[in-house]
Amino acid sequence: MNASEIQKLCRLGENSRVQFKLRLENPAKIAPELVAFANSKGGTIIIGVEDKTGAIVGLSYPQAQQMSTLVGQVATEWVSPTIYLETESIEVEGRTVLAVHVAEGINKPYKDKSGNIWVKQSSDKRRITENGEILALFQESGSFRPEEKGVRNTSASDIDPFLLNEYVERYYGKRAEEFGLPMEQLLKNLQILTPGGQVTLAGLLFFGKHPEMYQPAFIIKAVAFYGNEMSGLEYRDSKDIAGTIPRMFSEGMAFLKANLHSLQAGQSFNSVGKLEISEVALRELLQNALVHRDYLLQAPIRIMIFDNRVEIVSPGGLPRGVSIESILYGKTSQRNSLIASFCAKTMDYRGLGTGIMRAVKEEQGNIRFENEEGSQFKVTIARPQPTPEPSPGYGGFIAAEPSPEYGGFIAAEPPPEYAPSFVPSFSAMRRRCPALPKGEEEAALRLLSFCSTWQGMLEMMEATGYRSRTSFRRRLLIPLMQCGLLEQEYKDRPNTPKQRYRRTQAAV
Repeated sequence: MNASEIQKLCRLGENSRVQFKLRLENPAKIAPELVAFANSKGGTIIIGVEDKTGAIVGLSYPQAQQMSTLVGQVATEWVSPTIYLETESIEVEGRTVLAVHVAEGINKPYKDKSGNIWVKQSSDKRRITENGEILALFQESGSFRPEEKGVRNTSASDIDPFLLNEYVERYYGKRAEEFGLPMEQLLKNLQILTPGGQVTLAGLLFFGKHPEMYQPAFIIKAVAFYGNEMSGLEYRDSKDIAGTIPRMFSEGMAFLKANLHSLQAGQSFNSVGKLEISEVALRELLQNALVHRDYLLQAPIRIMIFDNRVEIVSPGGLPRGVSIESILYGKTSQRNSLIASFCAKTMDYRGLGTGIMRAVKEEQGNIRFENEEGSQFKVTIARPQPTPEPSPGYGGFIAAEPSPEYGGFIAAEPPPEYAPSFVPSFSAMRRRCPALPKGEEEAALRLLSFCSTWQGMLEMMEATGYRSRTSFRRRLLIPLMQCGLLEQEYKDRPNTPKQRYRRTQAAV
């Protein structure tokens, strides 16, 4: 961070990622601020700035040293688990300010010394006490998985033996009774039952007799509207689709096909015709919604068919560290790994993170994605229109042009800054970067694909699955930079905590 960046932040004022402090003195007041940043998206505290006016007052040299030491002690002794900080002293307008950078934590929820959990709320913070919010923080850190939790009042008697046998025969080649285990023990081994004998949420959603009896919100609500708005009182078709995930998928696809047109598309007159929206794309997108939705949210998946578009809305935004751009190139962060495992063994689901890529390729520019963090993930597929004029009810998108309403339009081909295929093979990767450790070729290819625009260290680590900053730098970052395949944004300040990286032309 440099002087001009500090000045700009002071002009703009505090927000959910930036906070001003004239001085830090009381550890009991500092700890909640650090906790709130770590439990949210991270941020920076700039010390030596008046918080109400943004005026740069500055710190003396002893004050800057004292503040840096104090904030480090608070992060270690007044917060649990420990928060790791980066500090830097910056000269602005002849005065020194101290910038304290707090990264988003990977061990949420963080607490202050009194056991309080804080999160950012705009430029302020708030204490959370609701179980749902606390569980969401555990889920973000990977220490809580709702799919593995037992569903109240369920037992082995709620499992459909036909579905169970179909699953084990398909995957293990024998029937349940041929395992030589008591049925309840077999179900526990398969993670269909918890150690306490309750059916796990994943087990219920794949092998339950009537999942909707225990989880009525985990269904699909499908509606085909007249026109292009939801406000109308009439609709062409409506259905609540319940049951297991495979059943909901099958009936969801049937609803889509029943309410979309089939086009001859150059086929013979007597042929059935081709669905107006690629069936492959619809399958991938519906499976994605069923597998990767947030099961902490008590809300249904929604399928909405309008005259000019289809919308599939999944509860919960994308998992932490995943963006709309990154899913184009197969970046995965499985929120529900047990459900994904069952899905891969019972349905036509690969679980490799390539479903979105296939859907985009199939529909050639007719798909848009909208991610509302913590709320929903919406996919919109344009329907073919009889005339080139856009529909006034929807802001009009028929051609593959970006729409300001979405700000994240996925074109028929990936945009230039995300151009794929930098190094065509592992052997070519090895030739271009001989310093790369053996076995890191795939990670290097993924990193170069991800770094089509400037990316920070944490984003790059998440994209390649690294948790250790030291290992990531030693095994990937430094070799790729030495070979000229990655470059730094701030070349004159190589060690700045705000450093970002991008692939070079040599990588293309």
